[in-house]
Amino acid sequence: MVIEKANLVEKFSRFNDLWSPKIIGEVDNYHVKIVKVQGRFVWHQHDDEDELFYVVQGRLTIELREQADIVLGPGEFAVIPKGTEHRPFAEAETQILLFERQGTLNTGDVQDEKTVTDPERL
Repeated sequence: MVIEKANLVEKFSRFNDLWSPKIIGEVDNYHVKIVKVQGRFVWHQHDDEDELFYVVQGRLTIELREQADIVLGPGEFAVIPKGTEHRPFAEAETQILLFERQGTLNTGDVQDEKTVTDPERL
């Protein structure tokens, strides 16, 4: 088995599409994903999975129905517990690293035009 390193700057430079997560690694049965976001996502929840959002560059607001919004800047992360309805939002393009169980849909319990069923591997 060959162990490789990953460079986030290089990985983010390989795509421009928004709200379309890319798989860049695996840890046990979890995917390490990166995504560029801008604007509002859809309200959704993940019934069976927690979701980690780590901001690499930019500013991300995670809107929550049951508590105050969480605002994350570069180097900050938040874990959204399973069953928590949330909606990510970014005024300007923001780069995020996600840590999610394999098979987790980006739109959780919602299916729409932003749903990515088979994320690209970089």
